[in-house]
Amino acid sequence: MFTFFICFVAGIGAGLGTGFAGMSAAAVISPMLITFLQMDPYEAVGIALASDVLASAISAYTYGKNKNLDVKNGLVMMITVLCFTLVGSWVSSMVPSATMGNFSVFMTLLLGIKFIVKPVMTTKESMEAVDPQKRIIQSIICGAMIGFICGFIGAGGGMMMLLILTSVLGYELKTAVGTSVFIMAFTAFTGSISHFVIGGMPNLWVLLFCVSSTLLWAQIAAWFANKASPIVLNRATGVVLAVLGISILVVNCLT
Repeated sequence: MFTFFICFVAGIGAGLGTGFAGMSAAAVISPMLITFLQMDPYEAVGIALASDVLASAISAYTYGKNKNLDVKNGLVMMITVLCFTLVGSWVSSMVPSATMGNFSVFMTLLLGIKFIVKPVMTTKESMEAVDPQKRIIQSIICGAMIGFICGFIGAGGGMMMLLILTSVLGYELKTAVGTSVFIMAFTAFTGSISHFVIGGMPNLWVLLFCVSSTLLWAQIAAWFANKASPIVLNRATGVVLAVLGISILVVNCLT
């Protein structure tokens, strides 16, 4: 029962973060499993990435159905991210578990505050005005960095992707989140398979509980996000990220 409770609570945070902001589930699930269930960090990251797959996929479907998904311009970044996710996952298996830190926690908190204080109010018209060639080059460079981080620690990829899509590539918030979760579904799948092949199969009950809870809450968050106005979505996303950032910091302090 305790295991189910921890997985359910972790899934709430991970699902809301995924559905609202395209955040990697590993940023929430990994520290929860490591702290409260004393799970090996590498196994915890694998479970968290697996939880990300369906949650990101259902979120991407919801955003796409509401025409807030840009597959064409995100394709280059997705391919680059996928390649470097494999590299990151391989490198992470060769270093001590203690080095698999949670530096993305601070990014989550700061990005949440940023959305509250300075909302992203870019329109789709201005987003489409960005020079295509410039966007391709930026996508390759940023995708390599994001993919490596996602594969290495299973966290930070979603947050960095959201920041890059809104601040560097000029996406409006809903399209940025929709494109981010679309890419994260593939990177999470690649990362989780890599972790399971290298580290072996994880605890199946924990995997099932985490995947189910994350999927449920991601679907709820994505539905709400697509119905909300840009300013409301910015505020809601900011609050969710800020609360998650603080919560993860508290969890980490318990270790």
